[in-house]
Amino acid sequence: MASMKDDLQRIARHAMLERGLLPEFSPAALAELGRLAPDLGPVPAEVVDLRALLWASIDNDDSRDLDQLTVAEPAPGATRVLVAIADVDAKVKQGSSIDGHAKTNTTSVYTDVRTFPMLPERLSTDLTSLNEGQERLALVIDMRVDDQGRFMDGKLYRAVVVNKAKLAYNSVAAWLEGTAPPPPKVDAVAGLAENLRLQDRVAQALRRQRHEHGALDLETLEPHAVFDGDAVHDLRIDRPNRAKQLIEDFMVAANLTTARFLESKRSPSVRRVLRAPERWARLVELAGTYGAHLPDEPDAPALAAFLAERRGRDPQRFPDVSLAVVKLLGRGEYAVETPGQGATEHFGLAVHDYAHSTAPNRRFPDLLTQRLVKAALSNQPPPYTTAELDALARHCTDGEDAAAKVERTVRKAAAALLMRPRVGETFDGLVTGASVKGTWVRLLQPPVEGRIIHGFQGLDVGDRVKVKLEHTDVERGFIDFSRS
Repeated sequence: MASMKDDLQRIARHAMLERGLLPEFSPAALAELGRLAPDLGPVPAEVVDLRALLWASIDNDDSRDLDQLTVAEPAPGATRVLVAIADVDAKVKQGSSIDGHAKTNTTSVYTDVRTFPMLPERLSTDLTSLNEGQERLALVIDMRVDDQGRFMDGKLYRAVVVNKAKLAYNSVAAWLEGTAPPPPKVDAVAGLAENLRLQDRVAQALRRQRHEHGALDLETLEPHAVFDGDAVHDLRIDRPNRAKQLIEDFMVAANLTTARFLESKRSPSVRRVLRAPERWARLVELAGTYGAHLPDEPDAPALAAFLAERRGRDPQRFPDVSLAVVKLLGRGEYAVETPGQGATEHFGLAVHDYAHSTAPNRRFPDLLTQRLVKAALSNQPPPYTTAELDALARHCTDGEDAAAKVERTVRKAAAALLMRPRVGETFDGLVTGASVKGTWVRLLQPPVEGRIIHGFQGLDVGDRVKVKLEHTDVERGFIDFSRS
C-alpha cells in the first residue's frame, strides 16, 4: 500500500508533467554529465585568487545547492562587501543538453517530498555548488557601502574561492539575535565571528536605507508539511530571521550592482520587474479598513509606512495583511532591457536596475545573466540576441509561474491529507484571492488555503471570513469551503 509520501511524490511528478516541466533528465543530458571533469579545468589568467578570504555560505539547514558566499572587510570610510556567485556557466555550456533542460524548466522546483533540480545534482550540489572546503570558480560582485548603508561603487570580476564554513540560517540567526552561542563552525574558523558581525551591521544599514526609500517589508506564510514517518503530521511555517535578512540584503545589493554593470557595458540584460500595482484602489480601501490613509496614486513609501505600522501594532496578524498586499501587488516578471532604454521598476523593492543574478544553480535567468556578464567582462558580444532574450524572459516568467503552481499543488495535497479528517468543521480565514477564476481563503490555523465554493459573493482580498470545510481532494490538491 502506498504511503502518504509516495502519493505526494506521484502527485508532484504528475503536476510537473501537467505544467510542461521535465521531472527527469534526458539520456543525452546524463551522458553529458558523465563526461564532465571534476576539477576546475584551465583557469584563465584574469581570474583572481581569493581563496584566502573568510568566505562562508548561509542557507537553509538542508540546502546542498550553494549558489553564493559572502565576506566583508573594513575599508576607508566604508565597508567592502563581496558576494561570490557560483560560476555555473563554466560547466554548463550554452546549447548543451543540460542547458536545454534548464531552459525548459527555468527553475528548480522545491516540494515537501521531492526537489526537481534545474541542473543534475552532481552539478548543483557538487561541481557547481560552492561547497565547504572546495576550490570553485565564481563571479564576484565587489561593492563598497558607507556606514549609512548607501551604495558607493561596485565592480564584477571572476575569481577562485573556497567556502570556509557551510552555515545555516536558524543557528546563525539565533547567535546574531543573542539567544544562542555561535555555531561550532563559526568558532572553528579564526576571525569568522567578527566578519559575520560586520556583515550583519552592513546588512542592517542596507535594509534601513532601502526602507527609507519605500522598500516593502512583507511577511507571508508558506506552510511546509511535517512528516511523522510517512504520514503528514503538521504544517510548519518558516519565519524570517536576522540571517535570512543578511543574505537577502546582500543579494539585493549584488543584483542591483550586476544590472548597473551590464548597463555600463552597453549590454542588454534580463531584469526582474514588479510594476506599480493596477489594483492600487483596493490597497487604498484595504488600508482604510485599518484606519490608515494611502494616496490615490501608487506610492511605495506610503505603502511601506502602512505595513511598518501594522507590523508594530499587531505582529501576530501582520502576515495576513502582508498576504493581502502581495496578492494585490500582482506578479513579478522578467523583461529585457536594452542599453539606454531607461531603468525598469521593482515596486516591492523600491529600486530600478534589478537583475536576478545570484542563484544560477537554481534559476535560469541568473544563468543567462551570468553569461551576459562574462561576455561583457571579456569585451565579447552578448551570447544572445535581444529577440532571443525577450523570448527567454517571457518563457522564464511562465516557467516560474508553472513551478510555483507545482509547489502549491503539492502543498495543497499535503494540506488536504492533513485536513481530510476535519470535514464539517468551521474555521476563521482571510480572503487571499478574488477574481472570475474563483475566491480563495487561507485559514488562520492551521495555515492552509482553499477555495470558497458557496457564499463567496461580495468578498474581496483582505476580507476576514468564517468558513466551513466541505470537501478535500488529495489528488488534485483541492480544499473546498463554504461561507459559514
